[in-house]
Amino acid sequence: MAIVIIIAVLVIAWLIYSKLFRDPANVRAAYKGKTPEQKEVIRYFLVDGCMRKKMSDAEYDAFIKKNVPSLKQRGMDKIGLDEDQLKEIEPVHFEGFKFDKDSYFKKCDDGVWRSSKYEVAWLFFSDTQVYLYKKTMSFDEKKDRERTEEYFYKDITNFSTVSESKEIERGGEKFQVDTTEFKLVVPGDNFSCAMDQNEYTEGAIQGMKAKLREKKQA
Repeated sequence: MAIVIIIAVLVIAWLIYSKLFRDPANVRAAYKGKTPEQKEVIRYFLVDGCMRKKMSDAEYDAFIKKNVPSLKQRGMDKIGLDEDQLKEIEPVHFEGFKFDKDSYFKKCDDGVWRSSKYEVAWLFFSDTQVYLYKKTMSFDEKKDRERTEEYFYKDITNFSTVSESKEIERGGEKFQVDTTEFKLVVPGDNFSCAMDQNEYTEGAIQGMKAKLREKKQA
């Protein structure tokens, strides 16, 4: 009888452990082939419950700050630019969380949408052209992407900021995600990147618009 009781207690303890502390099966499946750091990012987005230890929002923000480099020099090197070529206005950069069907994302307790993807873009201004560099970083997997473009001022239609609620599907479920993007528009094409809207980005875009008007009137 005592053995039966012990076994029953162990079974109950295991069930409690599995429910309260062990990550759900779908999360454990997502860990496959991931580094410890990538697993922590996945846990941040997929694991709920006060009994399950994971990164806080503040800790995730600190993680992003630590792991996102400036990339200004990287952008200049990729495009093949020299500082002496960029005398029109100061280089401008935008950065922010990127939301798509291949990223993990959630609306956090502070009302901010966060994602496992992050974008940094740099814009450089010569006498005749705007050069662009963008890197999209994935922190739940090793899958970073880079893009470079260059446009003549005469071809650029507008610089703009677009804030919208975008429908994104992930895992068969649809979400309305609040996003903000910077867009450079040319006929038949556009360059967009994620951005946090703040005093710096507002001032930078106004400066870019003023330079564009100046170039088109020249």
